[in-house]
Amino acid sequence: MTDEKPLRADARRNRTRVLEAAERVFTAKGTSAPTEEVAREAGVGVGTVFRHFPTKEALLEAVLFARLLRFADEAEATVAEDSPDPGTAFFGFLTGWIEMAAAKNAYFEALAAAGVTVPSAGSVIGVRLKDALGVLLSRAQDTGDVRKDLIVDELIPVIIGTAKAAEYAGPELRTRTICILFDGLRPRQA
Repeated sequence: MTDEKPLRADARRNRTRVLEAAERVFTAKGTSAPTEEVAREAGVGVGTVFRHFPTKEALLEAVLFARLLRFADEAEATVAEDSPDPGTAFFGFLTGWIEMAAAKNAYFEALAAAGVTVPSAGSVIGVRLKDALGVLLSRAQDTGDVRKDLIVDELIPVIIGTAKAAEYAGPELRTRTICILFDGLRPRQA
């Protein structure tokens, strides 16, 4: 394995602009949007895009990794805030995870279709998210906002399933689906 040379300041700026533009383009038009459109949105030539990301799949993978890393950072920030309302923090985090997961799935599917293997949820980012979820769940359970018999390993498949369902629902149905999930996570009323 060889060490890569650090990028010059202008090259780092271009790489950042390309990644940000790619995320905007892929969010608005889907992962099948052409790389030329990403270059236009970034204000660079298509050669600059390919200098940083030799294939479209490499660009998709970089955008996905950046999104997941940003979400893990946000999760840890939510934990660090130690909200005075743990239930709201927990359910807000779940909503963000469901929304992020729906977008993430589009990247995974595009990469899988191209034959690219994407790291599993057992990755460092996955561990960070699971740890944050565990803290938020415990806090919400301690205040009575979430049922006590729920554990993180049960909750993750529920989040994944809800995210998958949310991909196919319109905004109104998506909101309703999330509300139904949240009702099931709250303690049963006597």
